Amino acid sequence: MLLSSYSHDKIEAGCDEAGRGCLAGPVVASAVILPSDYKHKLLNDSKQLSETKRLLLRKDIEKDAISYGVSFVDNCEIDQVNILNASYLAMNRAIDMLTKAPELLLIDGNRYKPHNDIPFECIIKGDGQYLSIAAASILAKTYRDEYMQEIGIKHPEYGWHKNKGYPTIPHREAIKQFGITDFHRKSFRLLPEQLELFD
Repeated sequence: MLLSSYSHDKIEAGCDEAGRGCLAGPVVASAVILPSDYKHKLLNDSKQLSETKRLLLRKDIEKDAISYGVSFVDNCEIDQVNILNASYLAMNRAIDMLTKAPELLLIDGNRYKPHNDIPFECIIKGDGQYLSIAAASILAKTYRDEYMQEIGIKHPEYGWHKNKGYPTIPHREAIKQFGITDFHRKSFRLLPEQLELFD
């Protein structure tokens, strides 16, 4: 059972992102404030759940949350600022979307760039420990997956409906065969043989 709070007396926002390791598409972050005594027997780290369960949980999260935000930073901006800064940017934009001011941020992972002087705690594998981070992981993941499926309709050859832009063998093979799209991250190593991409 995941924990409902870290501090017990502060308004907490759980924060997580999805898509950092992808070759295409945006990085998406979410911030979620849940009621302090919130409980949900199915809510867990998004990576531990099926797509069907994630989508069902998203409805519950959006209905039950005191406030939530979901932010996209596209591939062009990722190329400009690098993926780590883009992840911070997405997270901070999601936090700015909250209609209630958080007093403590619970950040999934071990690094974060402070924002608006809000105190924060970095928690490694936090999406498997705290409900608010797990909720943020589900929103970030489901919104990003839906986006990749939508743009994948225009570019079916890359298999984004399955790989969601991650560096799978079929995705790399498609890049090798068809080149890149406007959605690919040009600052990433898209192929092991980088030169072959531009021959």
